[in-house]
Amino acid sequence: MNFQKINNKGQAQLFRNAYLEYLTKTHPLVIWALYTPMIVLLPYYALYKLGFAGSTTFFVFLGGIFFWTLTEYAIHRFLFHHHPDTEKGKRINYILHGNHHEFPRDKERLFMPPIPSLIIASVFFSVYYFLIGKYAFAFFPGFMLGYLIYATMHYAIHAWNPPFKWMKPLWRNHHLHHYKHDDLGFGVSSTLWDHVFGTMFDLKTEKEDKEKVKELMFRN
Repeated sequence: MNFQKINNKGQAQLFRNAYLEYLTKTHPLVIWALYTPMIVLLPYYALYKLGFAGSTTFFVFLGGIFFWTLTEYAIHRFLFHHHPDTEKGKRINYILHGNHHEFPRDKERLFMPPIPSLIIASVFFSVYYFLIGKYAFAFFPGFMLGYLIYATMHYAIHAWNPPFKWMKPLWRNHHLHHYKHDDLGFGVSSTLWDHVFGTMFDLKTEKEDKEKVKELMFRN
């Protein structure tokens, strides 16, 4: 998925059909508005309709957030950065994630757009309900909050400098992922799993290329 040149302007055309092309774009507030009611109401349902204890709901909810971080890492590493051999596979890979590496300043494609997002979220909920039953009503909203935090962090990393010094490794890890080596640095909201699986950049030895970083960032 390496591109010789990062495009600082414009965005990829993923489909010739204008309607399909429109459906590949979204704004962060649209996705937050889509999922916030569910993130609030499902734990409420678990508490007051299913009779879960408050502590149970809270810790299962936190478990969902934590499990998202592993899911984020796995999807980014093994799906988004899979290296297909066929032209069709390469096309799918480009639609899913390759376009972001070629056009990192395209802020309309940093969140999964609503329709595919709802379909994928429904599949995840169904799997969790099958595996853990009614606990899915507390686990899934935590999982989705983890996704929203991840996507918002991704947006922020491309939009602004880190607001706190302790967040700088997150920013640098993702910037290096874009312009240095895209088979390292898969964590966005957390570098935990990069450390666990040995895909973390050695930030002590990697020099900060401020000009390259500017190519990856957009300004609101």
